[in-house]
Amino acid sequence: MSTRKMQNWIVRGKKVFIGLEDSKRTWKLSARSGRLEVHYTVMPARYPHLLGYLRNRYPGCEVSVIYEAGFKGFWLHDRLVEDGFDCVVTPPSRVTHERHRSVKNDKVDARRLARILENGDYKSCFVPDRERREDRQISRTMIGLQKDIVRERNRIRKLVDMHGIETQGPDGEWSEADYRQLRQMASLGTCLRISVDALFAVLDVLRQQAAALAKQLRQFAKKPRYAKAVKLLRSVSGVGLMTAIRMVLEWGEDWARFSSGRKIARYSGLTCSEHSTGETEIKGRITGESAPFVRAWLVECAWTAIRKDPVLMDKFRRVWRKTGSKKKAIVATARKLVIRMRAVLLSGQPYCVGVVE
Repeated sequence: MSTRKMQNWIVRGKKVFIGLEDSKRTWKLSARSGRLEVHYTVMPARYPHLLGYLRNRYPGCEVSVIYEAGFKGFWLHDRLVEDGFDCVVTPPSRVTHERHRSVKNDKVDARRLARILENGDYKSCFVPDRERREDRQISRTMIGLQKDIVRERNRIRKLVDMHGIETQGPDGEWSEADYRQLRQMASLGTCLRISVDALFAVLDVLRQQAAALAKQLRQFAKKPRYAKAVKLLRSVSGVGLMTAIRMVLEWGEDWARFSSGRKIARYSGLTCSEHSTGETEIKGRITGESAPFVRAWLVECAWTAIRKDPVLMDKFRRVWRKTGSKKKAIVATARKLVIRMRAVLLSGQPYCVGVVE
């Protein structure tokens, strides 16, 4: 019997578990069934090739596919589910690795994914629907523009430093008045004027685009789908309109998938890492599991909240006295803040400022 016929006989009418390792040009697939690898293949990274392979190779089988969340997002998950296949998207940071293995490549990764899918030893990502993915892209594009604005401002400051132009105050900090002064400075030479005008032209365009995206986010806050969750989050001390809508776009309108405050704190990446054994307890920096920009929003909100909420201020002061670090204190406050945000969304009741007893 040929290898192909033998493989077809092994998987006929059974469950097939496929690990897919994606890259820009090719997909590597490892198929397992009955605790055996029944096939490994490489194909172009095109969905029609994958669909034809699954339908023609495994007719009548219950096919499950797993791949790591990466640069291609969740569109592959949507297409597979629409065509009747079970699909799991797993975060790369949660994929189990064999510590002793010294070889890592796409083939090894595909086989590992297929194995953990068959064993049920995996964590799955929450896959947002297409509408929210497209809406939150506005927020993420705005993050990129804000970084570009900072980069362009730094280019202007570098030009000033290189040519000894005196504009900023004695403390070296630049204000908007310093940028306006440089823009209007008449003593610049012809070439410097051309360079400065070119940099400011780019900066102006970036600011206009960022303002347009911010306007779109404010409109999203009124969208019926998001309006209730945004209103509830805005009732929490320190959380403004922009943070509320961006948190809803990132994590959804309903945070019930986080079964406890501890889990959402861990998901936010604001909990301490730990490497303890026996009687030895060692705690380190925060785990940083979630997106860095989400943690930045939460910390920024925490700084505002401690000026408005006596309970959060008390939390901040207690951690500050205990550790001697404002940084650790504000992270602990941000962790408490995100737990309160979850509680508000689950209860459906606006937040009430607490009183320290």
